[in-house]
Amino acid sequence: MPEQAPDGEHEPETESESDGLAGLPTVPAADGSLPGTLELGAFSLSLAVADLDASRRFYEALGFAVTGGDADQGWLILKNGESTLGLFHGMFERNVVTFNPGLTPRLERLESFTDIREIERRLRDAGLELETAPEPGTEGAASITLVDPDGNPVLIDQFF
Repeated sequence: MPEQAPDGEHEPETESESDGLAGLPTVPAADGSLPGTLELGAFSLSLAVADLDASRRFYEALGFAVTGGDADQGWLILKNGESTLGLFHGMFERNVVTFNPGLTPRLERLESFTDIREIERRLRDAGLELETAPEPGTEGAASITLVDPDGNPVLIDQFF
């Protein structure tokens, strides 16, 4: 089982975890020189699309390349440099701001990162209202959902 470090950082067991992300390159930790006060991981925009193929073609024309997903299941992940878009057909009502703790924008897996349960604690301490949160006493993959003041859904989704 993954271990929880005393400072709220998550340390994965090994790179052979059966999470589908084990083949990603790893780096020790996020770049501490970057601005911000809470490490949320890789940022992406999850777009609710009416036509997955038309959206894929549009973003490919903008220079994005499909790097993951499953079109038969109605979703694709596209990258252009360090920019990431998720295209989702029939899964969300609105576009969703998405963060993935434990991943960098270059799709590197962090060996040490702020676990989603620590993120949850800090968000609650800041007075934010969460729509969903990890089950108490759990470890590993989990997510948090909340809504910003303008009604934009925010998803913090830890894969491992």
